[in-house]
Amino acid sequence: MFSLVNHTYFNRTIKTAPLAVFRVLFGVMMLLSIIRFWANGWISKLYLEPEFHFSYYGFEWVKPMGVWTYLLFVVCGLAALGVALGYKYRLSIVLFFLSFTYIELMDKTTYLNHYYFVSVLSFLMIFLPANRWFALDALKPGFAAKEVPRWTVDSLKLMLGIVYFYAGLAKLNSDWLVEAMPLKIWLPAKYDLPLLGDLMQQEWVHYAFSYGGAIYDLFIPFLLLFARTRWFAFGLVVIFHVLTRVLFPIGMFPYIMIVSSLIFFSPSFHERLLSGFQTLLKRLKLYRQQAVHTTNAWRPKTYVKPVLILFFAVQLLFPWRYLLYPGELFWTEEGYRFSWRVMLMEKAGYAQFKVVDGQSGKSFAIDNSDFLTPLQEKQMSFQPDFILEYAHYLADHYQQQGYKDVAVYVESYVALNGRLSQAYIDPKVDLVSQRESFKHKTWILPFNDTIDGL
Repeated sequence: MFSLVNHTYFNRTIKTAPLAVFRVLFGVMMLLSIIRFWANGWISKLYLEPEFHFSYYGFEWVKPMGVWTYLLFVVCGLAALGVALGYKYRLSIVLFFLSFTYIELMDKTTYLNHYYFVSVLSFLMIFLPANRWFALDALKPGFAAKEVPRWTVDSLKLMLGIVYFYAGLAKLNSDWLVEAMPLKIWLPAKYDLPLLGDLMQQEWVHYAFSYGGAIYDLFIPFLLLFARTRWFAFGLVVIFHVLTRVLFPIGMFPYIMIVSSLIFFSPSFHERLLSGFQTLLKRLKLYRQQAVHTTNAWRPKTYVKPVLILFFAVQLLFPWRYLLYPGELFWTEEGYRFSWRVMLMEKAGYAQFKVVDGQSGKSFAIDNSDFLTPLQEKQMSFQPDFILEYAHYLADHYQQQGYKDVAVYVESYVALNGRLSQAYIDPKVDLVSQRESFKHKTWILPFNDTIDGL
């Protein structure tokens, strides 16, 4: 069976143009994202001003590097430019993946699904021959190739399909479909939008957005696959992402998804796009005819296919890890991140920490604003791993101040998707005695309600 698949699929070829267009647009989008991040002052605000940063488990060693953090962004921006130009592509995409991922690991307060998506996508692109056409690398004699294995293009389609489909599956729950939550909270706040403001107050609109979003995510990758429905699907992609950009502050993500979906179009469509690029560059006197393409097909290194099979196995299975944990996922958030669960929750929390000196028995309350930025405090207040890490930070801080055998307790309340707030963390548990791990956090109090669904 494998041999049959290997001959009937893995030996098929396709024009290189879709990969080239994807590489150019991805590189340009990433370069603009880095420039936008820098221009808005977010490097200083998010990474240099806070005195404490929340870490991902296992990546506690990844920290901002002071003023050198700016250099990290320079490297990331230049690597994105190298990707767009197809200049020393393999080095550029590796540098981009490493620098961008390092930036995202510096503080999990800034975690967003689309940052994870960019890291995942750039890792995948390391193994694709995206510099074999319409690239500076392709000017080298014998390097350009007009055709590449079909699976190299399909792997990008598969990655996009996983993101959309899993995001749709995640919406199949009672909060989203029965209660129209959290859109019922978010949309009325958009009352000041021209033309749409009044509509955002209507309950039927909240349900229409909930059902429309779920149906869109579940079916859009399949509609993009087929030629007959592709242009219709692309129209939906543009409308959906422009609308989400208008309604929610999600940065460059809508534009990234719009240009990424072009990978589903035919090679002839991408060749026409490249022809347009060439015409523009010729007018700007920036175009140089690329070298004659080689007649030899591009062959991947022997390790590429096993690596990509493992990569997609992880992508397909990792989002389901939450099934290994007891309790309500939206409440405990154990296995929530990195699973393409996009904008499904409205959580608000309150966390009052108490530090106890084990030697004197004296205790005092903590003003979180003395240690955390408003964004960090907000994210910490309803995520248990944040609460645990912060408790350990407080213990270390006060032990350095001369306190002995420090214990840290928290009185915490969280409201989820419009419900009344309820106690979140067991206030009798000394959090310093607890360690971060992949095990279930038994000190999270039970959720006093039920959310049905995936």
